[in-house]
Amino acid sequence: MRPALTDYQHLASGKVRELYRVDDEHLLLVASDRISAYDYVLDSTIPDKGRILTAMSVFFFGLVEAANHLAGPPDDPRIPDEVLGRALVVRQLEMLAVECVARGYLTGSGLLDYQATGKVCGITLPPGLVEASRFETPLFTPSTKAALGDHDENISFARVIEMVGAVHANQLRDRTLQVYVQAADHALRKGIIIADTKFEFGSDRNGNLILADEIFTPDSSRYWPAEDYRAGVAQTSFDKQFVRNWLTSPESGWDRYGPQPPPPLPNDIIEATRDRYINAYERISGLSFSDWIGRGA
Repeated sequence: MRPALTDYQHLASGKVRELYRVDDEHLLLVASDRISAYDYVLDSTIPDKGRILTAMSVFFFGLVEAANHLAGPPDDPRIPDEVLGRALVVRQLEMLAVECVARGYLTGSGLLDYQATGKVCGITLPPGLVEASRFETPLFTPSTKAALGDHDENISFARVIEMVGAVHANQLRDRTLQVYVQAADHALRKGIIIADTKFEFGSDRNGNLILADEIFTPDSSRYWPAEDYRAGVAQTSFDKQFVRNWLTSPESGWDRYGPQPPPPLPNDIIEATRDRYINAYERISGLSFSDWIGRGA
């Protein structure tokens, strides 16, 4: 008999996830179907999104060579029926206040920083780079981990040292890049470019760094079809950039820099977003999303 969700103490709500206490050492991390963009949680939800994020994270936690926070399988008996397939039992950690971003290509906030300063997170880059330029070596470009409604800000490696100390800062950089390269190489063999991604790490009671939260999901990564890649233009994507692009298009009528929140997503954008997320999962994992646990729950 599985517990009910109400049997667990609710600890926190994030943009997408809910956190519950299982016991003194374990938490229940539940992924909702909410979607966020430009520091807003949208009124619209994406059907099955929580399950897709969970399935993708489970696949990559099993693929990469890094200690992670998982404390049981995706069908762990401690997971209530009502969230089965979109929840994981994880170890409680002391989370570090750094978003660990790996970039293999120049896009997003990195491109804006480069265009303004010629640098990304204090790293001087060669002149003449354009949208989607590929870096010879992936970059570690950390940012702050902003509270709900606030904006992450790119920071230098020196700032990371100030925040967490030199030992942890170097570990964060090295592990971020190691995990990114390993996953990006796998995805490229499946015809998908992982242009960039972000991780969160926590520290266990012995001071060991542990990979936590989600990894390589379409919310936390940019996925581009390798067959369409061309530097200098915006790329086709299997990730949240599709939603961002619609929000900033004339069709939405929304002013990103104005006082009003984003409008609801139209049904065709909702369905296309769901299809893109599932496509990314199935192409990269080689698995069928219809076989993922908890479908229809």
